[in-house]
Amino acid sequence: MTTPQQMIGSGFGAHSTAEEVLEGINLTGRTAVVTGGYSGIGLETTRALAAAGARAVVPARRPEAAERELAGIQGTEVDALDLSDLDSVHAFADRFLATGRTIDILIDNAGVMACPRWTAGPGWEYQFAANHLGHFALTNRLWPALADGGARVVSVSSAGHHNSPIRWDDPWFEGGYDRWLAYGQAKTANVLFAVHLDRLGEASGVRAFSLHPGAILTPLQRHMAREEMVANGWIDEDGALADPSFKTAEQGAATQVWAATSPRLAGMGGVYCEDCDVSVPAGTDGTRPGVRPYAVDPGQAERLWAFSAGLTGVDAFA
Repeated sequence: MTTPQQMIGSGFGAHSTAEEVLEGINLTGRTAVVTGGYSGIGLETTRALAAAGARAVVPARRPEAAERELAGIQGTEVDALDLSDLDSVHAFADRFLATGRTIDILIDNAGVMACPRWTAGPGWEYQFAANHLGHFALTNRLWPALADGGARVVSVSSAGHHNSPIRWDDPWFEGGYDRWLAYGQAKTANVLFAVHLDRLGEASGVRAFSLHPGAILTPLQRHMAREEMVANGWIDEDGALADPSFKTAEQGAATQVWAATSPRLAGMGGVYCEDCDVSVPAGTDGTRPGVRPYAVDPGQAERLWAFSAGLTGVDAFA
């Protein structure tokens, strides 16, 4: 049974860092896969896990850039992966499975936000394809290694899921593109994916979580004009951070690292987290955005799983 959306009193909060939530946790001998683990909060996630002893595998769309960013961080390795290209997803999974290694932690971290109207595959809206379908296919293809490791799978979503449920009548925005609604749909998909993966994987000891990392200035904002970020109050005219609620990258990485490693989550799964704790439903606590009911609805999660499996041709549980 999935865990209800209620805080568990983790002892950590919005200002905790990835290093702090890992204090006293030894990951020696564990293997972690962190997509996009070379930029923004992904880089800080990789850094923290490696410092705790994990072997961190970083699949990267830009392997050369990843090698540069991870230089000097012991216990890391880079491989090529473009989540918007299913051939690339299959190739990475084949290479990893051929090593015979198990996976203890999979953090589906990579993502794109508010990009122009792009498509991937056979006309799929790009944000849904890269943020959700690529991770869906990757996780399913890596299932043998995940099941052998009794892994935790962490799906990095966002409070942006408040922008949109799954648009079953027009998921590809053929009726008109809105980059923020598209981002919201993709982030809702990230939550629903974890809900159903946890349901399917629990019998094999695999538990899944999703989360909102918080607001952080990272390369994720690359598709936003400076004027837009100034108008939103995120930065000032000089480009300096203006919103005191924003987290540092080290703080932004904390919730996904906590979800991936915390002993407090043993026996739990299928929940959405924020500020290093299980989140509450939206509207019940004014200090946090919370999670929308449509994003944790088991029926919607099962429907999305079937839809995604049909699109990608991948389903480890079929």
